[in-house]
Amino acid sequence: MYLFVVNKNSGNGRGLRVWTKISKILDKRNILYQHIFTESADQAHTLLIEKLSDPITWKAVGVVGGDGTINSLLPALRDSGVPLAVFPSGSGNDTARGFHIPMKTSAALEVMLGGLPKAADLISISGQSALTALAVGFDAEVAHNVNNSLYKKICNAFGLGRLAYVIGVFHTLITFRPAPLTVECDGVTHTYSSAWLTAVNNVISYGGGLAICPQAITDDGFLDICIVHDCSRIQLLMLFPTLLYGGHTRLPFVTMLRGKNISVHSSLPRMALGDGEHLTSTPLTAAADPGVMQVMCPHPG
Repeated sequence: MYLFVVNKNSGNGRGLRVWTKISKILDKRNILYQHIFTESADQAHTLLIEKLSDPITWKAVGVVGGDGTINSLLPALRDSGVPLAVFPSGSGNDTARGFHIPMKTSAALEVMLGGLPKAADLISISGQSALTALAVGFDAEVAHNVNNSLYKKICNAFGLGRLAYVIGVFHTLITFRPAPLTVECDGVTHTYSSAWLTAVNNVISYGGGLAICPQAITDDGFLDICIVHDCSRIQLLMLFPTLLYGGHTRLPFVTMLRGKNISVHSSLPRMALGDGEHLTSTPLTAAADPGVMQVMCPHPG
């Protein structure tokens, strides 16, 4: 049997619309399933724990929601052996991008029903986890501002989730101050006199499709890290268009690292968001958590 966790409020109501399409297809095809509706991260986690304890063999857990909804379910799903199936209906949907899940609902359902379960790493942060990325600094402030903005709701209503992040960049640029930063990656210390952001990724993109770590692989046991430092506000602003295709990695004020363990220390306290959710602040440590998840993915080719 299949289990679905549905965040009705994700994507400004898109979650409920996506679930309506899914349920109609399942009923038409006489596929056995159960579903639970949730309106908060804590509720989703509690309800999923209860369902996974039932004496039922679950083929997969389909999550209808955004990256934040998925993040709330990671503690229950990791090491459970039950694969995660992603139905993108949030504003960023970088989990779907990272695992090549189609944005079209019917196609995403086919991945759940007939795709391949694939082992995936997690990012472990002080007892918490992220599946896509850990954003520290400017990018975290952007995501925080977007998540608490009116323009996010407006953009989502028109299916323009990425535009909300573009607006958020300009919003955050006004007040954010770069600061000295120290990053230790697998025992090697890197120091920057004026850093803007540190992105620690398990997938290629974050922020609604920005290819911040274009070499990231979801099951290689490594974290990919991008540090933007020692640049002006104008240079930072010009950086963002290059994130659409990964061209930023060649810029002199961008440093790319890869490792299994990382620590981040900033002279100013920095917010850290995992999968778009506020997890912690600097100083922090993060580590690759290899192969502890199963994610339903399309067949190769």
